[in-house]
Amino acid sequence: MADTVLACEGLIKRFGGITATNDVTLRLQRGARHALIGPNGAGKTTLINLLTGVIEPTAGRITLDGQDISRLAPHLRVRRGMVRTFQINQLFASMTPLQTLALVVSQQRGLGGRFWQALGRDSGVTARCEQLLQQFRLAEVMDVRTEHLAYGKRRLLEIAIALACEPRVLLLDEPVAGVPAGEREEILQTVAALPADVSVLLIEHDMDLVFSFANRMTVLVNGTVLTEGTPGEIAADPRVKEVYLGHGDTTDAEVAHG
Repeated sequence: MADTVLACEGLIKRFGGITATNDVTLRLQRGARHALIGPNGAGKTTLINLLTGVIEPTAGRITLDGQDISRLAPHLRVRRGMVRTFQINQLFASMTPLQTLALVVSQQRGLGGRFWQALGRDSGVTARCEQLLQQFRLAEVMDVRTEHLAYGKRRLLEIAIALACEPRVLLLDEPVAGVPAGEREEILQTVAALPADVSVLLIEHDMDLVFSFANRMTVLVNGTVLTEGTPGEIAADPRVKEVYLGHGDTTDAEVAHG
């Protein structure tokens, strides 16, 4: 399909006698806001690890813009435009958000280790960093060492780093996990304002974020796709409610939030 930017077909991953991902087919449309949900142990992390190349599939194929990337190394998938927040969340504790983003933007533009020089002399790097700092609500803490940032700000910096890599496909792996309730709103608003031309696959347990963000949802259970549809269709599906209620992960009201 011409509008499909990322796809997996018949994806299977076995660990010994355990089938973690069982014949999964998923298509991410260009510009999508697609959520991948499911109870704990559903296989979401395994699927994302397969898509990003952290592990290789036992069977099936993965395509990015129609090109088979099933055996491509993770860093080469990033170069082709697929970025995952989880892969790059090893923040430099002693660096500030400005320094961190300058490093990523400089590398993205082929300036390599000259980012300290580029930070002051390359107007393009400076402008891009300023744009990202504003977009991700980091301008007021841009000179604060990362180790001193509130946890919510660190999560925002991780997403800013991902966007600095100029992705066409962004895999957001539980962006509000561990973030205190008082800091979540900034992340919700920032995620909602991501560029329309970036196709986003969101993996998340927070149903408020899922239903406010996604226009398409896939439900994974026991490594298998249970169903896919719009948020309204998913909220009304009795099988989805049963799965969540059966695992105690959420309530009927939360599943039907949309």
